[in-house]
Amino acid sequence: MPKIESSLFEIGVLDQLAFQDTPLHRIDPRIKLITTLCFIVTVVSYNHYEFSALLPLILYPIALSASGQLPGAYLWRKLLIASPFALLIGMFNPLFDHSTLLQIGGLSISGGWVSFASIMLRFTLTVSAALILVASTGFATVCMALGRMGISKVFTTQLLFLYRYIFILTDEGLRMMRARNLRSFDKRGTGLKIYGSMLGQLLLRTMDRAQRIHQAMLCRGFTGDIRLNRQFRLRSTDITFAAGWLTFFILARTCNLPLAVGQFVMGIAA
Repeated sequence: MPKIESSLFEIGVLDQLAFQDTPLHRIDPRIKLITTLCFIVTVVSYNHYEFSALLPLILYPIALSASGQLPGAYLWRKLLIASPFALLIGMFNPLFDHSTLLQIGGLSISGGWVSFASIMLRFTLTVSAALILVASTGFATVCMALGRMGISKVFTTQLLFLYRYIFILTDEGLRMMRARNLRSFDKRGTGLKIYGSMLGQLLLRTMDRAQRIHQAMLCRGFTGDIRLNRQFRLRSTDITFAAGWLTFFILARTCNLPLAVGQFVMGIAA
């Protein structure tokens, strides 16, 4: 149970990080959202055999996490939690693709290993960019920015409620687990029958809690709009931020920068 509580606390750290005052946090949320979406589209547009061409894009999450003073260790732990999904997707590539793609000295590297490395790198880039967006903006502000950009109000509101209800559902589950542990002796009350009953009780509790929350929201004048005490206003720094990164994405996508730099260095050395 302490592990569940610590995991829940780490989810809330993203919202705590969003209250900092750094150059990244002061960028308009709509600009950060658009830039992040363009970055993700750029990353996933690469061929599955391309690896070196993706390397310059590492600059984006590194630069943003540095300017936002975001803890790298925390972001890395979040990446490791989600990494099994990417491993499951790419782990079979070396087994089925044995064609030699690279020759480094006497070592032959198959296309399966190159595509596996490309999948893991693309996973790291896209997930880290999404984490940095939430950590520097806040999930509620991201939902509000989506609404200001014309996304359906129903979608953005449900997305925000889904995030908020993670904490409510986990809190109810923890309370039930504490009650069960206080009433259990000699490993009694730990069978599947008990857990099935607890799941049913958890469903009933969350439904009752949701009704009370909805009534409280209606009493406070909720009309379906996400309202935050923040005004969105584009500034010259926001335009410069978006223009600079979008130019970098286009340059990285249209030109293999590591290959170009290598050819330039070899030309000078020759």
